[in-house]
Amino acid sequence: MASFQIPEAYQGKLPAVPDWLNKGDNAWQLTAATLVGIQSMPGLVILYASIVKKKWAVNSAFMALYAFAAVLICWVLVGYRMAFGDQLLPFWGKGGPALGQKYLLHQARVPESSHIYRGQTEVTQPFYPMASLVYFQFTFAAITLILLAGSVLGRMNIKAWMAFVPLWLIFSYTVGAFSLWGGGFLYHWGVIDYSGGYVIHLSSGIAGLTAAYWVGPRLKSDRERFPPNNVLLMLAGAGLLWMGWSGFNGGAPYAANIDSSIAVLNTNVCAATSLLVWTTLDVVYFGKPSVIGAVQGMMTGLVCITPGAGLVQSWAAIVMGILSGSIPWVSMMILHKTSSLLQKVDDTLGVFHTHAVAGLLGGLLTGLLAEPDLCRLILPEPTRGAFYGGSGGVQLLKQMAAAVFVIAWNLVSTTIILLAIRVFMPLRMPEDQLAIGDDAVHGEEAYALWGDGERYDPKKHGLTSSSSYAEDIAPSPYINGARGVTINL
Repeated sequence: MASFQIPEAYQGKLPAVPDWLNKGDNAWQLTAATLVGIQSMPGLVILYASIVKKKWAVNSAFMALYAFAAVLICWVLVGYRMAFGDQLLPFWGKGGPALGQKYLLHQARVPESSHIYRGQTEVTQPFYPMASLVYFQFTFAAITLILLAGSVLGRMNIKAWMAFVPLWLIFSYTVGAFSLWGGGFLYHWGVIDYSGGYVIHLSSGIAGLTAAYWVGPRLKSDRERFPPNNVLLMLAGAGLLWMGWSGFNGGAPYAANIDSSIAVLNTNVCAATSLLVWTTLDVVYFGKPSVIGAVQGMMTGLVCITPGAGLVQSWAAIVMGILSGSIPWVSMMILHKTSSLLQKVDDTLGVFHTHAVAGLLGGLLTGLLAEPDLCRLILPEPTRGAFYGGSGGVQLLKQMAAAVFVIAWNLVSTTIILLAIRVFMPLRMPEDQLAIGDDAVHGEEAYALWGDGERYDPKKHGLTSSSSYAEDIAPSPYINGARGVTINL
């Protein structure tokens, strides 16, 4: 019988397979990173393009697309090491590139430098290379900026947005990420933020509300009536967001372990519960279920479970879903309409309610419901929520204090960044662009529907009655130098 020899490329003892590498963990981390990336591109690109008024579809999609690309380049040039590198300040890391192969190929490490805490060296070393961790954390940074964009859709000057993205990433996002995840003072104090309830959602919600205030409101006609241009595509984007959240929370333990499994289950349980509660409230108070409302409820459930996804029991995930489907609903549907401040600020997609309120709620509920045995799976110190007695009350206070820091930093940093940009360019589009929308801002429109776009006279453009569209029009996307022209015959 002929013997079979394993090719060298698949043998274990190769330079590409060091002893510390766990192929399963690495495969899951790259998969989780891709799932989180899909939430933004194309998930939120599609959701934003579809949930806004038709005239803002291209602009809204482009804001998300641009942020995804710009964040990646800033992240590998300086951002990653500001968020996860050596300590510069108790809340900030030393900036530096994450591009060299020696850096990217060695074993991942968080924090990057050894920190002594309570007499012990506290460090996490996943069983995969730093390159996997850099990319995974990039997808979180990118989605934070894209979520923030939801507050200023339909009026922010696109050039101001292009300047805002790298500045906010460097001076706001990296501070929260380092403080809570990368070895900063909140990390060592024992504050729990399992996968970004504070770093991502509370930050984007507060910064979004702040940005909406400084940028100013949409046109009065857009504020009064802003219907989605495509509800079905909106649901497609929302579906990508929901399914991608399995990577969002499932990748947080930095391993394909049992805590990752409980995090994925809890994420989906909480989201489903929240959606059902929000929809029920819509039916009770408005007499009919709203598809947009269901998406909002799904979102608040996903956000609320994020800070404690792998640290709470599944019955607690249902409790969190009930609260995330009701408390943000009350803040959006009732308190918003009675608050003069919230009425004054034009938060286009209600990011403050779906992310800041839900993220804060999730962080506090984690401080209440974090289960000791689950915490022991991944946290370096014994931790418990207030519900389980002992030191749990202290944990809840820590969660409150961390929320105050995140809120304050984002209010101040976002304000300073926008006021600095305003010195060089207006934050809000001029009135003529606001009236027209995508065609004025980008020279493009989202949909080629009958009666929309430019109409062509066949005789004017040299077409005969026997000419076909394919023969005379299709070969060239450029007609008379016009880019993206729609031809209706």
